[in-house]
Amino acid sequence: MSGTYPTTPVFNSVDFGSENFNLTSQTISGRMQVRNIGGQRFKFSAAYPPLSRTEFAPVRAFIMAQRGMAETFTIVLPEVSIKSGTATGTLSATANAAIGATSVTVSGISGTLKAGDMMKFANHAKVYMIAADLTGSGTLTFYPGLVSAVVNSEQIVYTNVPFTVRLGNDIQEFAISTDLYYRYEVDMIEAI
Repeated sequence: MSGTYPTTPVFNSVDFGSENFNLTSQTISGRMQVRNIGGQRFKFSAAYPPLSRTEFAPVRAFIMAQRGMAETFTIVLPEVSIKSGTATGTLSATANAAIGATSVTVSGISGTLKAGDMMKFANHAKVYMIAADLTGSGTLTFYPGLVSAVVNSEQIVYTNVPFTVRLGNDIQEFAISTDLYYRYEVDMIEAI
């Protein structure tokens, strides 16, 4: 792991997606079979507004230090990582949950966690999406299934959720316009 992505300058747009892994086959008559082979990861593209050389320099230096897709790093996406619900407090699991589980009992908050918000267990690199609203203590459902087991009392981050990612490819390019502003878009994919 090589650090945390620079928080300034800020992105002016983020395209966010979820990638699942399936095998498909289709017959001549149109019948399709789909088999999920497991695994899911989030990926995104983030674009900057035109930047001056001084503004772009720390981003460029950080990107070069990643050696393409070789390194992993963390990033908090304000557009995605911040909760939309009213929950406050320290959220913790109140029971163990096995690999593959899509829910865990929790306590420690007041207010509501909202479906569609992100969360992360303290001992996981993987980020999960909350699948159903939850007010106070109860059963927290999420997607995808757990990639690592959860233990009783494990804390859960539900705001400013850091994603562990790597660059989406080994080639990183930027453009310099005639007005000497840099234009840059970066692709990242969750590293699990």
